[in-house]
Amino acid sequence: MRSPDMVNGSQIPPPSDALAIDLLRQMLAIASPSYDEAALAHYLAGRMRELGYAAGVDQAGNVVGELVRGGGPTVMLLGHLDTVTGEVPVREEGGRLYGRGAVDAKAPLAAMVCAAAASAFTGRLVVVGAVEEETPLSRGAMHILASHPTPDALIIGEPSGWRTVVLGYKGKLDFWYRVECEATHPSNPAAKASELAAECWSQVRQLLGPEAGHARFDQPGATLVSITGDLTTAAANVSVRTPLGFDAAAFLTDLQGRLAGGTLELINSVGACRVGRNDPVVHALNRAIRQGGSSPGAKVKTATSDMNTLAEQWKIPMATYGPGDSALDHADDESIEIVEYLAGVRVLTLALNELSTGLPGRRPAIVGAR
Repeated sequence: MRSPDMVNGSQIPPPSDALAIDLLRQMLAIASPSYDEAALAHYLAGRMRELGYAAGVDQAGNVVGELVRGGGPTVMLLGHLDTVTGEVPVREEGGRLYGRGAVDAKAPLAAMVCAAAASAFTGRLVVVGAVEEETPLSRGAMHILASHPTPDALIIGEPSGWRTVVLGYKGKLDFWYRVECEATHPSNPAAKASELAAECWSQVRQLLGPEAGHARFDQPGATLVSITGDLTTAAANVSVRTPLGFDAAAFLTDLQGRLAGGTLELINSVGACRVGRNDPVVHALNRAIRQGGSSPGAKVKTATSDMNTLAEQWKIPMATYGPGDSALDHADDESIEIVEYLAGVRVLTLALNELSTGLPGRRPAIVGAR
């Protein structure tokens, strides 16, 4: 554990377990569904300043805190403020903290805030709570790309379980299909708008092939998010989770060529990303997990995160890590074991200590990122 910092002439001790638990509990008590994260952002900025950060809220609504302790490397730790909608009453019960975002992803973000403050890192640490990660456009992460220089390494805060590191995520292609037809009697053999929307979904599945599904990292998987319409107008919202190397533009071109009318409207497309087990961030996290008394695990996820967004431009060491069971993402009983949360804080603290001197001079490419 590092010695206390001097801030405004007074010593600030590293966060205690009690402080870490209180921080998470207070964050859970502030509702922050996507597009309504401001209250949590300003609260967290204040708590970060109490811990010695230079912290504030940027133009996108992200909370950004910096700790500068010498001329070493810059490491960014980025989690997200927003949650899906739905209330989960905040309470402590059976050694667990309950609340919306307890897993996805306030616990990983709170752990990052505490770990950075507690670490002996000699360099520059930037801790970000991003807005709108749960939305198609990831506006918070996009603003970070546009407004911050490329760091030397990146840790994304998402639930992996304290013993496990996430090496990569599938990409995502979101689009609308919209179609209009002339009014006609239901018995007319001419194609109706609602039928064309249903046919679009059928063609999506045919194009992706019989092996497509959400269970495998190396295969695409499609979801019909919504379909509405009648005889004259219809719309279908489709989301495709994509593997490494998937050509989203070619897929949309092929799909449009199969459709008898209507238009495709791209919402957003982000490529899949994956790093290797020898990545310096992965190595530092694995070493910290071993120091915590466990054998580290590794996995890839078939969902997406802000790692996808940042990996498209930042070709640097990176990985995703955070306490919490991702099976409870968005669940009505979303909760985290307190001991797991505190273990995650300690792993991140130890990993940052290693990254202080363990980063290479070169920046390896991220496999599969565009």
